[in-house]
Amino acid sequence: MKILIATPEAVPFAKTGGLADVTGALLGEYNRRKEEACLIMPLYKGVREKFRLKNTGLKIKVPVSNNNVTGRIFSSGPQADKAAAYFLECNEFFDRDELYGTPLGDYPDNASRFVFFSRGILEACKALEFKPDVIHCNDWQAGLLPMYLKTLYRRDRFFSGTASVITIHNLGYQGLFPPSAMPLTGFDPVWFNPEGIEFYGKISFLKAGLIFADFITTVSNNYAREILGREHGFGLDGVLRKRASALAGIVNGIDYNEWNPQSDSLIQKKYSIKNIEGKIKCKLQLLKDCSMKPDIKRPVAGMVGRLSGQKGVDLVLEALEEIISTGSNIIILGKGDEIFHKKLSDAAEKYKGRVYVKIGFEESLAHKIYAGADMFLMPSGYEPCGLGQLIAMRYGTIPVARKTGGLADTVMDYEPLTGNGTGFLFSDYTPSALSGCLKRALCVYVDEIRWQKLILNAMKTDFSWGNSAKKYIGLYNRVIEVKRQ
Repeated sequence: MKILIATPEAVPFAKTGGLADVTGALLGEYNRRKEEACLIMPLYKGVREKFRLKNTGLKIKVPVSNNNVTGRIFSSGPQADKAAAYFLECNEFFDRDELYGTPLGDYPDNASRFVFFSRGILEACKALEFKPDVIHCNDWQAGLLPMYLKTLYRRDRFFSGTASVITIHNLGYQGLFPPSAMPLTGFDPVWFNPEGIEFYGKISFLKAGLIFADFITTVSNNYAREILGREHGFGLDGVLRKRASALAGIVNGIDYNEWNPQSDSLIQKKYSIKNIEGKIKCKLQLLKDCSMKPDIKRPVAGMVGRLSGQKGVDLVLEALEEIISTGSNIIILGKGDEIFHKKLSDAAEKYKGRVYVKIGFEESLAHKIYAGADMFLMPSGYEPCGLGQLIAMRYGTIPVARKTGGLADTVMDYEPLTGNGTGFLFSDYTPSALSGCLKRALCVYVDEIRWQKLILNAMKTDFSWGNSAKKYIGLYNRVIEVKRQ
């Protein structure tokens, strides 16, 4: 099967969030399974500077409004036709320090940038003579591509058998632009209406993908159900309900080679499910690095990720005094909204020695938190899938999470009568629900035998990418079969 992953970011090349982990990991899994798969993304400034790429010598011309914008195709492989990843170069659009914008806001020409990207992918396929069976589009940045296939390229015999799948990684990001951006796309203005790609007076790149893709996926079963309702639908729930028969959830995975306490070179002491004693030394090192007393008995709750309202940082701040009163220490690593940077930094100063906050991202500290903390906080307002809880369980660090989206799919709430479960879940989005859930976890933490069993339960879970890749390939086959009937 010929698979093309269309994505604005992918590890190891460029990353702003979990989307990059997903697309990079899927490409690796497909190649291991001997599928003819490749990935295509913009050639950002950072990619050019960090990776040695090969110029394929191929050029494309992409209509953007009344202009034909020229781009070049680069490859990550030694030979263009053997590359695992391709990059669309257009310095006018992508030779910038950031992917989508600066701290002051999105780039004002993002509509032009990702019109070029979406339509440029199809032109690149023809230039490379790579005729995909399926193009797997990811998020709004590739959202126009399914619409191009069904409209402007519908009579192009090159794509006569090509199916499209779009994955929603977070419905909160939709690629919304003013009506003045419509001519950039090349679409007939008739499509700017509520039944088309108009969304409350704006153009929605994601809506285009949801309407025109042959199939829609999102990153967990529960999130696929949630986005059909108004609370989590971000205004697109009506569109999704119409396409419910072509919508499914496939849970994300994690790279078990990168996230493996048995081989992790960034943690103090390696350990495994057969012998978890090394986790104690990891905790001691974490406490030392965070200027906390080396008290093994005192519970440590960790948090790694984007510091935003979506992630429940406001709940943590409101519940902080109650959490501290339980005897727990808290260690937080991440970056996000400036308001949370300041509030968390102030809290770390106020509770010095009990609360540690690192603004930014530090790979080694992230690994140390996953290995050395006892519990992992994920009190998200909504969470399409979440990767933090999957990594935490891999390291035997117990999630304390809100029962929403992928968290509900991947964390099994602890049952005290049987000892079954892999973490602790709460439902209400309130500080008291979070602190109450943590207290429930602490009741088990003080019982060493029950806690060790819980650690082993968590470490036994399997969220490797192999399972997810197998489901995607099965989905591609079904979609291709329907497409060609």
